[in-house]
Amino acid sequence: MGRQLAVIIPHFGLYGGNLRYVELGNALTHHGLETRGETMITLLVNGRRHSVDADPTMPLLWVLRDLLRLKGTKYGCGAGLCGSCTVHVDGEPVRSCATPVGSVAGRAVTTIEGLANGDELHPVQAAWVETNTPQCGYCHPGQIMSAVALLETTPSPTDEEIDAAMSGNLCRCGTYLRIREAIHRAAERGGAS
Repeated sequence: MGRQLAVIIPHFGLYGGNLRYVELGNALTHHGLETRGETMITLLVNGRRHSVDADPTMPLLWVLRDLLRLKGTKYGCGAGLCGSCTVHVDGEPVRSCATPVGSVAGRAVTTIEGLANGDELHPVQAAWVETNTPQCGYCHPGQIMSAVALLETTPSPTDEEIDAAMSGNLCRCGTYLRIREAIHRAAERGGAS
């Protein structure tokens, strides 16, 4: 019998044991793990196709972090209220802690790891570094994903538009003014792409 895995997911119950991960393209698998009635779900994450064997109601956050090992997206509240877990699905920002993985099957998911182009940071990421925006940094992957989505729809946002768009992302360290400054800097450089 394979190793047993268990992930406790607040507000969603217990997802017990035997999760299997298969990555198409290079046949990387976690061998010896059995499944317990889950479903193979195909995802396109950061431009790469992945198949995961998971309960379709499992939050996307846990698939990204625990099955695909993409640790940039953070767990904050587990209820979609703080924004730490923000990713893009088909270009739209969503809270991955409250998004069932089954609802994004076959759709394009972009995480913080998928923004940079090789060693070249996305303009929003570069602005974050230049303005020394993070203090502890925990919430900033979600902040950056929301900022990128804002600049996609509003290339030159006002302070009020930034505040409205970012209001669903909480920063416990209170770096809101630096976040706004970084978004303005990214916008000056055409920060949506």
